[in-house]
Amino acid sequence: MLGVITADGRGQGDRLFAMLARTLAGQGLRLAGAVQENTDHADGRACDMDLHLLGSPDRVRISQNLGPLSQGCRLDPDGVERAAARVAIRLAAGADLVIVNKFGKQEADGGGFRQVIGQALAAGIPVLTQVKPVNRAAFDAFAGGLADQLPPDPRAVLRWVAAQCPGFAHVPAIGAALRQ
Repeated sequence: MLGVITADGRGQGDRLFAMLARTLAGQGLRLAGAVQENTDHADGRACDMDLHLLGSPDRVRISQNLGPLSQGCRLDPDGVERAAARVAIRLAAGADLVIVNKFGKQEADGGGFRQVIGQALAAGIPVLTQVKPVNRAAFDAFAGGLADQLPPDPRAVLRWVAAQCPGFAHVPAIGAALRQ
């Protein structure tokens, strides 16, 4: 019910989740959650980080502009909490799958999307997320050994989705992954 990837490259997991969300939503799965979209700036400023809320066109900015000399973390905790609250409302309306962009520092500290993940799992809705090594111990403690470690590979993740959502094995993208 809980799938997790650990992607090596910067933004690799975000791009994978965005592609999977587009594919699965396009095939009729009801998704809840959020995928991260980073927008680079040509002038060298740090990228803007937004969460695209699945099942809607809405985006929530989760980065702060701290100025050109800042060395601190640019994550806007309030933005993450606002996004999580909106996803919780969407989840209450029903979903086949929840995708959470990552189990990060806020989740490790008990906030962010942690409650959404628990809400989905308690309702029997599978959850897909990613975790970086720095937050792995907190994720493992939260998951209690119940998470499936998945490679950051679209076919492998689609096979996992098919196993978690058996009613959707007929979906072309999932079916193709199962045949490979």
